[in-house]
Amino acid sequence: MRLSFRIKHHFFSAFREFFVHHHGSLEFRAKVFALVIAANEKAKVENFIVVKDIGLNIYNGDTDRSNLLMISTKELVQKVRDDNNLDIDSLVTSIQNELKIVPRYAKKIDIKALKPLVLLSHDEDTISYQNNILEFLQTTKDEILNKT
Repeated sequence: MRLSFRIKHHFFSAFREFFVHHHGSLEFRAKVFALVIAANEKAKVENFIVVKDIGLNIYNGDTDRSNLLMISTKELVQKVRDDNNLDIDSLVTSIQNELKIVPRYAKKIDIKALKPLVLLSHDEDTISYQNNILEFLQTTKDEILNKT
């Protein structure tokens, strides 16, 4: 990544809420990606490249925004790995709570976009776990969208 982006990222990390347009939406997407990635204990850099590519698609080629999505996802996954008062269950709870507050976020859960993250896994148990997470996300999305 460019040095200018890294400097900007460190500055924005502290004040992300104020400077990033639709910060809540980006953070919600990052939580969804992090939930799937964190389920794979052997996740590699390729997972985050997939997130960046999906971000480019979502944000119509906006590299800064897709980089922010990738970095936010990476930070969340790292917090889960570091046992930093964040685990997969608390990510699930956070996603559910945000969907109760902002039901339109359910439209941001794209199972097709999340599938490539599962394809990067090689352990059958991990793949099964990630598929269960995808099923949970799809069920949650359907429930929220059917209520509105």
